[in-house]
Amino acid sequence: MLETITQPMAKPEQGNNAQHRLDMEAYQTYKCKDRVACILMLSNMRNDIMLRFERHRSTQFVWNTVKIQYGGTSTTRLRQLTLKFDGYKKHQNQTMRQHLTVMSNMISELKGVGHEMTDEQQVYAVIRSLPSNWEHMCVNLTHNDNIKTFDDVACHVELEEDRLHAKKPINEVFISKTKMCGAYGSKYKKGKAKGLKYGVITHFFELYVLMEIVCIPFKSKAGV
Repeated sequence: MLETITQPMAKPEQGNNAQHRLDMEAYQTYKCKDRVACILMLSNMRNDIMLRFERHRSTQFVWNTVKIQYGGTSTTRLRQLTLKFDGYKKHQNQTMRQHLTVMSNMISELKGVGHEMTDEQQVYAVIRSLPSNWEHMCVNLTHNDNIKTFDDVACHVELEEDRLHAKKPINEVFISKTKMCGAYGSKYKKGKAKGLKYGVITHFFELYVLMEIVCIPFKSKAGV
């Protein structure tokens, strides 16, 4: 394909001699290559762009026109990706693994347009993208000399997320128990408001029910 772009061939003038026949054969060979190259070039374009150039028969003409109209696309694309990457933060509904996958894809896109980030820049970008309630973790990651690559920082933040998830059920149980105690306390206060006797009876009845529930397994084992 490069040959048809850099070395275009004009159609030979009319003639009947042997040289003319050789020139025409060479031209027909060139036209076949040019047609194939043009089809390959158009097939790699978006449909809306391809429709603008499919009427052109010369690969060189299509190539030159694309360079004129879209020559600044790489610079524009780089700026868009850079702004998107610099402002990217982890979303609340994302897991850490999903977040890191998005960041890894963005780094690959930047590399594809000619902007290759250093390991240090990638590590800093991950730390910067963490939620505000991860501030303690950001400090630890920033001062950890063992974190040198994207994979290093990814491993640490994934482990931290797993640790937080493992800790979460304990907190939920504690909150649930606190709410339960609060409910019993409110009932006791309500009963006390209606009369001390009623409140005391209600309170001891609830304690009796709780003790029976707790002691059922032990009674069963003892054969009671």
